[in-house]
Amino acid sequence: MKKLWEKKTSAQGSLIESFTVGKDRELDLYLASFDVLGSIAHVKMLGKVGLLEQNETLELVKGLQLIYQEIENGQFTLSEGVEDVHSQVELMLTKRLGEAGKKIHMARSRNDQVLLDLKLFLRSEIEGVVNEVSSFFALLMKQSERFKNHLMPGYTHLQLAMPSSFGLWFGAYAESLVDDLLTLQAAYEVVNKNPLGSAAGFGSSFPIDRAYTTALLGFSDLSYNVVYAQMGRGKSERVVSMAIANIAETLSRLSMDVCLFLNQNFDFIQFPDDLTTGSSIMPHKKNPDVFELIRARCNRMKALPNEIFMMTSNLPSGYHRDLQILKEHLFPVFSELKTCLKMAEMMLSQITVRENLLQDEKYKYLFSVEEVNRLVLTGTPFRDAYRKVGETIEAGQFKINTQKLSHTHLGSIGNLALNQIQKKMDQVLGQFDFEKVRTKLKELL
Repeated sequence: MKKLWEKKTSAQGSLIESFTVGKDRELDLYLASFDVLGSIAHVKMLGKVGLLEQNETLELVKGLQLIYQEIENGQFTLSEGVEDVHSQVELMLTKRLGEAGKKIHMARSRNDQVLLDLKLFLRSEIEGVVNEVSSFFALLMKQSERFKNHLMPGYTHLQLAMPSSFGLWFGAYAESLVDDLLTLQAAYEVVNKNPLGSAAGFGSSFPIDRAYTTALLGFSDLSYNVVYAQMGRGKSERVVSMAIANIAETLSRLSMDVCLFLNQNFDFIQFPDDLTTGSSIMPHKKNPDVFELIRARCNRMKALPNEIFMMTSNLPSGYHRDLQILKEHLFPVFSELKTCLKMAEMMLSQITVRENLLQDEKYKYLFSVEEVNRLVLTGTPFRDAYRKVGETIEAGQFKINTQKLSHTHLGSIGNLALNQIQKKMDQVLGQFDFEKVRTKLKELL
């Protein structure tokens, strides 16, 4: 089948086509529904400014809505010889509607068409990630409250440091997710701008209405400068990947903690047998394979921003085919991150925490700071108290006067500040306008 923009064919040309298309055909299926939504908005705009007759506009919109339903029902494929989703949609419309189908590319370029699809796709995927993070956050907060009185050792340099609690530990990762979503919200704001109308990157001589398509597609704003709109390709992916990497870092670090805590030398936690794996020769093994794989997958995600940085390094303004490769690296990440979040939530919802951990003699030095503070509160200068406790430790004479802790300040063992952390998360979640976007897109259908 002859391509819409094909010049001529040859054996060498077929090889060039195969190399330049790469994995784009399969990756374009991620974008199919968004390509149709963008085309509906574009067609409505063309009708509004008089570039399409009213009957053509209605006919094209209905034809696109039908294709959208076919995509949703899993009935959409790229025909043999069709390079990408944009061509497939246009060819389907032309076959079904005749000459009107050939008009939908008016005042567009594949450059702004694919950029629009990517922005709509990224916006949708961000919503999915936010939903999973929000659910995982809720579990961490629940477990923080549940285990707030279960003390555990705190470590610095992986050496015994001071008393902590499982409530404090769970709450720490909950609050980390708040900041992670702050960066994702910033990425969402970068993504949520309409590039349509920038055409090949230099605008159009047609009297298009870019503000109208911005409103139809539920964007918060548009990328005004048409050259910068095209420069958003690569930048949007990079900014989103950095936010994804932040969430991945939180999950990776939590996973490392869990692997340590399940180790018999720590023996802080347990999981049901069916959530761990065994060994082919060691019958006693209960391996934390789920968290090891979460750790590995999330560490790989943390490399994504650098990959995108390197692939876009030294590119001048304007479109370049290099940018096509970004899809191969970015698209699978969303599903993988959401799976990791689901698995971590499932595992930690069934965790068992060992009680009375700190009664073990090996943890007594955790209370050295508590003893220093106790002496200070009775009138001993801090440096004198520090020296006195240190001397008893060196002499092997340190004894704990009490294991009762009195930490009352915000964010401490005795005051987890869960309400404040929840409030911060609610504020971040409130900045996403997902409901508005869903409403606008539903109106197009």
